[in-house]
Amino acid sequence: MHDWTPDLAASGKPRYLAIADAVARDIETGRLSVGDRLPPQRTLAGRLTIDFTTVARGYVEARKRGLVESRVGQGTFVVGRPSAAPAPRSSRPELVDLSMNLPPEIDDPALVARMQEGMAEVGRDLVSLLRYHPFGGAPADKDAATAWLGRRALVPTQDRVFVTPGAHAALLGVFGVLARRSDVVLCEAITYPGARAIAAQLGLRLAGLPMDEHGVTPEALTEACERLAPKALYLNPTLQNPTTLTIPEDRRAELAAIARSFSLPIVEDDAYGFVPTAKISPFAALAPDLTWHIAGLAKCIGAGLRAAYVVLPTARAGFPFAAALKAANVMASPLTVALATRWIEDGTADTILRFIRRETMARQALAAEILPAGSFRADPLSFNLWVTLPKPWTRAAFVDQMRPTGLGMVASDAFTAGGAPEEAVRVCLGGPASRDKIRHGLEFMEHALGEAPVASFL
Repeated sequence: MHDWTPDLAASGKPRYLAIADAVARDIETGRLSVGDRLPPQRTLAGRLTIDFTTVARGYVEARKRGLVESRVGQGTFVVGRPSAAPAPRSSRPELVDLSMNLPPEIDDPALVARMQEGMAEVGRDLVSLLRYHPFGGAPADKDAATAWLGRRALVPTQDRVFVTPGAHAALLGVFGVLARRSDVVLCEAITYPGARAIAAQLGLRLAGLPMDEHGVTPEALTEACERLAPKALYLNPTLQNPTTLTIPEDRRAELAAIARSFSLPIVEDDAYGFVPTAKISPFAALAPDLTWHIAGLAKCIGAGLRAAYVVLPTARAGFPFAAALKAANVMASPLTVALATRWIEDGTADTILRFIRRETMARQALAAEILPAGSFRADPLSFNLWVTLPKPWTRAAFVDQMRPTGLGMVASDAFTAGGAPEEAVRVCLGGPASRDKIRHGLEFMEHALGEAPVASFL
């Protein structure tokens, strides 16, 4: 089809990627057929009023995807889209840790194929990706990081952005910079177990603060700052793990103002910040000079993608942070980071995130349909439920009872940083489990919640 002219107006991607997407779309709709010749690059550039090099990059991208081939002296011809194989379920299910809070596993064949294309493209540069790379991220990776962070209304300069090997590594580095052994770090009374483990490893005293339905109370924060002289405030403010609570904007402003009055650094673990569609300003936007913002990719793209973007409060803070991080990790894996950069640049990351949102909402709808109203706390976009158990259930007995269902269950002990653990459990709905399996587990749980522990074993 020598007169083929794609419509790029609706695409928000770079023009060269939009051209390759248009080739794929028109093959699928039948507008382009195998054997069709695409217009010469200069001709198409003139029609679209864009640079010749942009069209050339678009054709190269289409060729990388297996859509077209170039024949010397003849032009560029459509060869078709490789057939998308069904998305495989895990062939090694024993490697799935059901106690972790995972996003739903992708089972869309077309999306899996697109992800595989990204991996294949990254693999073309495999030799250079096996070298040592600049610590904290190469410029291209920081560009991708700032583009991704822009979805959270964050626009840091590159000297305030670090690419790290996951949120855990980032937390270890940040805590190591801000506090020393026996120092106090404040957190929510029910908090992320990873933060508890890191604080314990560093010998820090983690002090949990009382919470209401909006998160840590301002009164509790003020009192703790006056009494304990803390070195930092750690918060997981959006879809908090495990309570699924999101701190509303006015409460965030109150807490930020109190932290400012005490010159208290805020460590913002924004693991789930990209999942909600209704955005609330992160602490890094409300108090950028106080906040160490950690944007992990594990929950919004995939847990195996061990990479996180850290926004520092100042460029100067990068010197001690780099020293702390480098001592433990040397650098983030260039292979992993290159894949993250690729997926962000070509829009795959956004497509993955949309899939995660859709599937999460479907699983939460199952929970709302099956479980008694008021028996759990959740958000339509959270990967888990927070279930407060009715008497006479204990958390240990309930976790043991639910083990055969395959749902990931964790007792409240793992999350408690202040006071005695309540009789509650976190129930994970993500990971590789199908909706049918989740439905079965939730139905089993609904029955168990309505029975005494002994009777439910019968």
